Amino acid sequence: MVSKDIKPDKILDLKGLVCPFPWVKSKKALAKMKTGEVLKVIVDHAPAARNIPHNFVDEGQKVISVDRIN
Repeated sequence: MVSKDIKPDKILDLKGLVCPFPWVKSKKALAKMKTGEVLKVIVDHAPAARNIPHNFVDEGQKVISVDRIN
């Protein structure tokens, strides 16, 4: 779970979208942000929940946490 003192600069709610759209929208949103800003991505598509964090790490980004919420 993300520390309560870390607040996202942008929240991207992508529930209802399936791959590759959550990744594409996440990447575009992050590209518009400044270094050090925090992006929170909310998805309900299991492959996107697995792939987005891995893709960001592969691109050199830091993933703070991945939380499953029922």
